[in-house]
Amino acid sequence: MMIYGLQTCALCQKARKALEAEGLDVSFRDIRAEPLSEAELAALIVEFGDRLVDRKSNDYRALSDWLKNSEAEAQIAAQPKVMARPVIQDGDTFYLGWDETVQNAVLEGR
Repeated sequence: MMIYGLQTCALCQKARKALEAEGLDVSFRDIRAEPLSEAELAALIVEFGDRLVDRKSNDYRALSDWLKNSEAEAQIAAQPKVMARPVIQDGDTFYLGWDETVQNAVLEGR
């Protein structure tokens, strides 16, 4: 299982701790230190569309008007911190966030 997020993101840390507490083998990738490739980003955009960009964040509000009007891929490539987090990959299945629905989906049957 892979978590894509930021090392400093509290929600990413909660997800990681919860999954590890369930005995799952979890890898973590800080998208600032190791940015997503074009192919990885494209796959996430196909999965989540515009939901992949956190438009409520200060980082998004700080983007230039040009970037705000650009595609999600351009926004995340320019400023990885605008990506909604965490993104959890479990095999071929992706989850966005760490709300109760995601927690139940990821942990059910384990």
